Amino acid sequence: MSFGDEHGYGSDSGRTDESFGGSGQTRTRLPDGKGTDEYGTGARRPARTSRSLITVVGVVVLLIAAIAFANRGDGSGGGSGGGSSDNGNGTSAGPGSDPTAATGVEPVTGKNGAIPSGFAQDEQGAASAAANYAVALGSDGMFHTAPRQDIVRATHDPSTADGLLNKLDKAYSPAFLKRVGLNEDGSTPSGLTFVSRTMPVGTKVTDLSSGAATVEVWSTGLVGLAGEGSTKPVTATWFTITEKLKWIDGDWKIASSSQSEGPTPVNGDNRASSADEIAKAVQGYGGFTYAR
Repeated sequence: MSFGDEHGYGSDSGRTDESFGGSGQTRTRLPDGKGTDEYGTGARRPARTSRSLITVVGVVVLLIAAIAFANRGDGSGGGSGGGSSDNGNGTSAGPGSDPTAATGVEPVTGKNGAIPSGFAQDEQGAASAAANYAVALGSDGMFHTAPRQDIVRATHDPSTADGLLNKLDKAYSPAFLKRVGLNEDGSTPSGLTFVSRTMPVGTKVTDLSSGAATVEVWSTGLVGLAGEGSTKPVTATWFTITEKLKWIDGDWKIASSSQSEGPTPVNGDNRASSADEIAKAVQGYGGFTYAR
């Protein structure tokens, strides 16, 4: 899951050109030689056409790129705490070094609309909140005005929500929606299934205090149109979202966020599924509530 220069946001915005937050991205240059992967192991890499690459770079990351640009802050919300935790033997594991594993803490039961709420005011709660918010902001609801408003208001600092929504309404224009394969009103063309999902792979809390936290969410995303005749096939991408959270009214809220490309693993040799298989999978498998 851009709004680059063609959207009038400046040269440092949008993930198609540089990064989600305008700085700090890395790009992986694939080897030019045939028959070797980027690790030099000789593993065969599936061929990627230029059209596929354009789809990945120009469509996949469009989902939440506008959010990060519009929501970029000055970084003043971060706390000074180290975010370290006990690793079970009485020693500190260091900032953000806990594995993404069960902690024995029950998943949150609260809901703010369709989004989990009521996260604990600690490292585990901040990591869980950041993961859940990444999922919501990468969902297909962001392509429709009313659901987008609900998502942004449920996940963000109320003092920034209105300004962010104004920018997003302009970003998700009829022309943009048409460019990603949807109808100008955001509806899906007949016979196709629109896919937009973000799946966190892991989280890292890099800063933590009683009232603020910074969490990195390493994620993979899916976006595209599944179905026979689709010109925007469902593709995958990898990215890391950095969320600066504030403790507001008993829960974590996003004060600002940014996104960078990767880390991206080498593609395997899995056979690409048919458009019909992808559509059935999207319709048959729901998402997750993240808590640990």
